[in-house]
Amino acid sequence: MIPSARSDTRRVKIAVAAAGISSFALLYAPQPVLPQLAEQYHLDPGSASLAVSVATGALAVAVLPIAALSEVIGRRPIIIASVTLSVVFGLLLPFAPSYPLLLVLRALQGIAIAGFPGVASAYLVEKLGKTGVAAAVGAMIAGNTVGGMLGRLSAGFTAEAFGWHGALVVVAGVALVCSAVTVLALPGANRGPAGPGLRGVLTGIGAAVRRPVLLVQYTVALVAMGAFVAMYNTAGFRLTDEPLNLSPAIASLVFLAYAVGSVSSSNAGRLVARFGRPRAVLGGLTVMAGGVLLTLPDSLPLVVLGFVVLTGGFFAAHAVANGWAAAEAPEGARGQASGTYNLCYYLGSSIGGTLGSVVFARAGWSWLVVAVVVWLALAGFAVVGLRGSRTRARAAEAA
Repeated sequence: MIPSARSDTRRVKIAVAAAGISSFALLYAPQPVLPQLAEQYHLDPGSASLAVSVATGALAVAVLPIAALSEVIGRRPIIIASVTLSVVFGLLLPFAPSYPLLLVLRALQGIAIAGFPGVASAYLVEKLGKTGVAAAVGAMIAGNTVGGMLGRLSAGFTAEAFGWHGALVVVAGVALVCSAVTVLALPGANRGPAGPGLRGVLTGIGAAVRRPVLLVQYTVALVAMGAFVAMYNTAGFRLTDEPLNLSPAIASLVFLAYAVGSVSSSNAGRLVARFGRPRAVLGGLTVMAGGVLLTLPDSLPLVVLGFVVLTGGFFAAHAVANGWAAAEAPEGARGQASGTYNLCYYLGSSIGGTLGSVVFARAGWSWLVVAVVVWLALAGFAVVGLRGSRTRARAAEAA
């Protein structure tokens, strides 16, 4: 690689990592302060969880239209607008005079954030080509993971000293620095061939939702993410209420479990090579269920261990399912398959996070655990059903 190309690649990696940190720190920043929001606005956990679910739901709805828009105006302008506007909304959030207005700002912020995950992969392919994109994708995923963890930890650690308003300001300040790095470092993308047009996009979406193997991966994304966020949305209530009675700062340390997720997702390829995709996804879902069950006793070590196990299982299942969807996507519809997977992933965060919080508020932690385990079992049955249908298809061909 010539020096100028190497320098360009380094700039791209720095820029997308910073954008990932900014976007995902802002997206999940309210999660550790949901108990404080509930207390101030006199909300139950289900209503408080809307501060997370509204943003992820808006992101899910916006990701495909924004990806289509990038075909017209280019990838870099979308990414720059995404990181800039999401920070602006992040700075406005702490000053919202009412909870409904806070939710409106969160919805707008979710739409703004959608610009980054919606077009980042296409930008990297256009800029670096298929051979140079792997390292940059790794930097982007690392930024996403670090951002999700950093936003939660920053908010959780500062909420006790500054209140939830100050905590969100701190996260917005971190995101502002990262977004400035992205604006300054992100090079313009090399324009690819002309987009397929609206008819071509719709045809690709149709192809992406007709294959049973892809529908199963979308189901895994929807259900597994919903279960994962349901547990983390209610984690603050579980850890700060009787009988554990942790302070918000100490309770936020549970988000360090995300580090385990980085390890499990990076080893997903080894799981696939050894066990195959169906068994790897089933294994991840089973580990998730085991982690959820570990949180049942009123024992802090077991609850913490449960979240660690849950997180490791989730990121392994997600990484395998995401790769499986990409590998099985029809030629000419890979972008639409990726967008549909992301839509289901964030829709799961929105729906599952809210439903789980409602179950917890009305029936308690034990029933939340039951609900989440049932959801994961349904996703597992979908994968098993796919394996069975493929086995029958091969037997029919042999006959």
